[in-house]
Amino acid sequence: MQFDSKERQIRSFVLRKGKMTTGQRKAVEELLPQYAIDPVPKQLNFHTIFGNDNPVWLDIGFGNGESIIHAAQIYPDVNFLGIEVHLPGVGHLLIESEKLGLNNVKIIRNDAVDMMTKHMSNDSLDAVHVYFPDPWHKKRHHKRRIINPEFLALTTDKLKTGGRLHYASDWEPYAIEVKELLSVTNTFKNTQADGGFSDRPEWRPVTKFERRGQKLNHGSYDLIVHKI
Repeated sequence: MQFDSKERQIRSFVLRKGKMTTGQRKAVEELLPQYAIDPVPKQLNFHTIFGNDNPVWLDIGFGNGESIIHAAQIYPDVNFLGIEVHLPGVGHLLIESEKLGLNNVKIIRNDAVDMMTKHMSNDSLDAVHVYFPDPWHKKRHHKRRIINPEFLALTTDKLKTGGRLHYASDWEPYAIEVKELLSVTNTFKNTQADGGFSDRPEWRPVTKFERRGQKLNHGSYDLIVHKI
């Protein structure tokens, strides 16, 4: 995995060393070649990658992969592309994918915005999911938040007409900011008539991270919009 230090200096994540279990390390060594798209081709051809023309759902920053594991089981006719840079979470997803025999999951270890900008065709995705991204609490770090007007414009380009953008957060100020950003776009329509938050849909499970937030009395805020 390589990052070009000269391009896109402001990123929504920080590379950190996470502790890996023996199982995760073994999974990365043995299974990553099977599930990873590496090297990433100049243009991602999802028909070639997945061997079919099923819908493609992109999950950005999938953590330990709980959401992908859950959804890939209940939607076997959907292809799931997860982008994550942190190896422990990748290892967990690999272990569960192998255990469950999931053949509709692929992984990229790189910066999601770079991958979308440089390697994905317009009108190629059926859904983009951004679950519990780093809220970058301090005001001076807000520029690192992944959801911004530029990202929404990029997502509009990559989604098919009618395609879904699903954002979820447990940080209310960030969720309100994203709701306001979406309310002034002319490319997305909120699934809620009042333009507000949605109930958690069946394709998104309650995650370990979310449960941790609930113990701190954090709420959960889902925004589901479709490209028009």
